[in-house]
Amino acid sequence: MWGRRSFFHALFIAFCSAQAAPAAEPVGQAVLIKTEVTGQAGPIEVNASVHRDERIRTSQSGLGQFLFRDGTKLAVGWGSSVVIDKFVFDDTQSVRKLTIKAAKGTFRWVSGNSKSSAYQILTPAGTIGVRGTAFDFYVGADGTTAVVLLNGAASFCGPGGCRQLQQRCDCVVAKPNGDMTAAGRVDRNILDRLGNQRALPFLSGNQRLSGGLGMLGGCNMASVVPERRDRTRPPPAVAPAPQRQDPPQAEPQKEQPNKPDKPHHDRPYHDRPHHDKPHHDKPDRPDKHEGHGSHDDDGKPGNHGLDHREPQRHHDGDRDHKNDRNHDRSRNFNRGR
Repeated sequence: MWGRRSFFHALFIAFCSAQAAPAAEPVGQAVLIKTEVTGQAGPIEVNASVHRDERIRTSQSGLGQFLFRDGTKLAVGWGSSVVIDKFVFDDTQSVRKLTIKAAKGTFRWVSGNSKSSAYQILTPAGTIGVRGTAFDFYVGADGTTAVVLLNGAASFCGPGGCRQLQQRCDCVVAKPNGDMTAAGRVDRNILDRLGNQRALPFLSGNQRLSGGLGMLGGCNMASVVPERRDRTRPPPAVAPAPQRQDPPQAEPQKEQPNKPDKPHHDRPYHDRPHHDKPHHDKPDRPDKHEGHGSHDDDGKPGNHGLDHREPQRHHDGDRDHKNDRNHDRSRNFNRGR
């Protein structure tokens, strides 16, 4: 009898406690969403609230930027999963505890108004300690973690010990088994070391952030982006482009027929100069005035001044001879009479 009452009494207390427990309080909101970002209630939109213990996921092209109540900023890149594990308020401007668990993906963190000791970031390979800091970090599928310092100072502690990041662009890579590199300046080989060319996209420029998150620089990592690394600049042009292009081949230029130059002796009769025309009434005779400085059109020496007068003399001589013969005939006729 009493056992049954005790059971129902405990059930009633549990039910009342559940009803009285406050819903998860918002700890921040989304300020930028690209492609697909989801939370515990489904897709997250701009200005939507995020809550304690909420898991945030992004698609393979997704990007989300979040602002917490104390001013802390968190960017979640593509293919990521992170949980807001603890969020304990101190007052409206700061928190006593803010812990996130990064399961995989790529992130950028910028500390807010709370004390550095209030922040803690957990990864499969170790814990990132914040010192008033801005940094990028990447968590691979096998738990390998890389941290690149952008401002302030940070530490990374795992099974293999702790590393201090104190200079801008300092980097450390750690594995869950305790293997850890020494802190040193990040270089272009880090993506090969991580086995993922899409890691650290905010440094390489593969994903662009807005506001203060996008103003932190890239530690000379922009050239490691595959799309940019394979590009080659064209050589400078030596001459204007139209002069280097070949003429269009669609309509080849028509050749104009060339009229052959006919030799002098092939010209029509009416085109010949007067001295080339045959003179039927002139007897053939040699030129008697060579060397007098006069030449024909073909370059042979001659005398053109006498050519026009000799025919007249020739005809006049024949006419005088005929007149003498007629006079003799007339005289003989008169004698016979």
